[in-house]
Amino acid sequence: MIFSRLLSGDLPRSRVLAVLLLAILAGLLLTPFAFPGAKALNVAAKICIFIVLVSSFDLLLGYTGIVSFAHTMFFGIGAYGVAIALNRMGPTWTGVAVGVAAALLLSLVLSLLIGLFSLRVKAMFYAMITLAVATAFQTFASQLSDFTGGEDGLTFKVPELLSPGFSLSEHPFLGVSLDGRLIAFYLLVAVMLVLFLLMLRIVNSPFGRVLQAIRENAFRAEALGYRTVVYRTYSNVLSACFATLAGALLALWLRYNGPDTSLSFEIMIDILLMVVIGGMGTLYGSVVGATLFIIVQNYLQDLMKLASEGMSKVPLVRDLLHPDRWLLWLGILFVLSVYRFPTGIVGKLRAKARAKA
Repeated sequence: MIFSRLLSGDLPRSRVLAVLLLAILAGLLLTPFAFPGAKALNVAAKICIFIVLVSSFDLLLGYTGIVSFAHTMFFGIGAYGVAIALNRMGPTWTGVAVGVAAALLLSLVLSLLIGLFSLRVKAMFYAMITLAVATAFQTFASQLSDFTGGEDGLTFKVPELLSPGFSLSEHPFLGVSLDGRLIAFYLLVAVMLVLFLLMLRIVNSPFGRVLQAIRENAFRAEALGYRTVVYRTYSNVLSACFATLAGALLALWLRYNGPDTSLSFEIMIDILLMVVIGGMGTLYGSVVGATLFIIVQNYLQDLMKLASEGMSKVPLVRDLLHPDRWLLWLGILFVLSVYRFPTGIVGKLRAKARAKA
């Protein structure tokens, strides 16, 4: 009962999916102890950040049916908010609070304006408008070098509790140093869990049901008395605020932010792929999609290097498996996953569970 209330009644509805989600959570919690090394910790931290980011995008695309290319803009606003505040005010918690608050306020205003002025037009035109706004913001951030660091970005210090130099104990615990980096990682995990459960609560509330009704048939929802533009605008604002918080987490973890780190269009493409692979219209799909995509993105090159060395005596296969061609194989894996799981991994698993019931 408590578990069901915690998930807002939206249970995985598939044993395989439940096991997969528990394995992802356990893997994240145990990463510092089970997979020692900076790369594994960075990958796990990136998974936490992208679970929040992809879930916030699914709130907009999967639950409301709005296609927006401005999501990385709000992600970048969150990262720049923390980066600029800590750079100007020094490594204090006040600086973090001011940066997050300012970023949330800016995202709220921008998303409200974009929603009110653009959501009345057709979906394709709205997508084009958000793409133009996001591109303009990226150019704006790159040119304001005195404020944002320009193309070089900003490097800054975080509060002492989160800095690598801070130590809780001189003695390692299970072979792992209890330093500020470990605290920062578990802070990311905790914030990710809170934000994810909050989004799960939103999509399973009466407000979330209206969003899904608008996605299915906007004209019918309008005929039933729901002001679709208002609901879409609220969804746009909520999604932007969660993306902003994900950006703030990114900045706190990296202690750096630049245009390519948080505003790149490549990040937008990655978010789209994660949503499609995991399954649109289900936040669990965001968890599965973000985890699989980031693991493949970070370790596919290593696997291909091993395979290429193992096939060193077979010229054509060796060249095809060369680590530099990892993007080609990533694209093939994406096509195969869409072909095999047209409704996403979560959609497929739930359909199988329904068929067995």
